[in-house]
Amino acid sequence: MTSGDPRASIIIPAHDEGTILGRLLDGIAPLADDHDVLVVANGCTDDTADVARARPWCRLIEVEEASKIAALNAGDAAARTFPRIYLDADVTVGADTVRRLVAALEGPEPLVASPAVRIDATGASAFARAYQRVWALTDYRLENHTGSGIYGLSEAGRRRFGAFPDIISDDLYVRLLFAPHERRVSPGAPFTVYAPRTARAQVRRLSRAMAGELQLAKRFPELREGAR
Repeated sequence: MTSGDPRASIIIPAHDEGTILGRLLDGIAPLADDHDVLVVANGCTDDTADVARARPWCRLIEVEEASKIAALNAGDAAARTFPRIYLDADVTVGADTVRRLVAALEGPEPLVASPAVRIDATGASAFARAYQRVWALTDYRLENHTGSGIYGLSEAGRRRFGAFPDIISDDLYVRLLFAPHERRVSPGAPFTVYAPRTARAQVRRLSRAMAGELQLAKRFPELREGAR
């Protein structure tokens, strides 16, 4: 943990991610000297918290509820500075990519940003690979894509809303709060998202995404205009 003023706060919600959290933390370990890194273990029944404790440069927060939203809000309450980076435990990202993302968010403007995303479909089913090829051609991916595992907010951008609402798709909710010209894709190396390995897992992920969109349309209809 940095002893001086950190350049940014990185909030990592993690629910039963003990088998993969170490991969992410080791990738961003060079940030320890000048970034505020928080792992928020939420409702874990495995060794997620122990994986974080093994890296003393992280700050560990534990919440009883198995809820990403509860973890995001707990992390925000404890974070020390801006910009804020929200990072899923199941992606892979390098320290330089995070630094470039932070740099893209420094300044007075209200902004949301993400690095470019790379899909690793190694070992995935033919259906999952085909879905990823189609998804890569959607407007959501091609027009300042934000989310899918990591996004950041400038200080003015984070002031655009209060606590994270209890919803499925936090990244889509945040994206829709910003006009297209307020969304950024930071330069540099992409981060990696891992495609579901089976058709069933792909359908589950797609079903969850669709449920998240329907939930947002119902609860926040004012955000839908110009969303895609």
